[in-house]
Amino acid sequence: MKKRVHVNQHQIKSNAKTGAREPVLTIKTYKSNTYAHEVEIKGPCRVVYRPDKPLPCGAKVWIETDSEVIPFVMDPEAIGRPMELAGDPDHVVAVAVPLFDALAKLT
Repeated sequence: MKKRVHVNQHQIKSNAKTGAREPVLTIKTYKSNTYAHEVEIKGPCRVVYRPDKPLPCGAKVWIETDSEVIPFVMDPEAIGRPMELAGDPDHVVAVAVPLFDALAKLT
């Protein structure tokens, strides 16, 4: 099944304004939308830029794939705690840390 992953600019702006940490990535199929903070694509994909023919949601850039897309979500108050697969609180997959903290450790 074809999937399209795009970044929701409106949610980014809302998060910046309110301090929220709502998911900004949307994984769209013909029958559903799944929201995530991070995704892993398990196979071939391509990045599409179509400024003259955006998606119905308004996205002009997105990733298309027929491969499995694994969404990850983060509890907004869970900085430094494990992230979970979307919809699966029993499956811990990574630890969420603020980006600037992670970058500081690399330098």
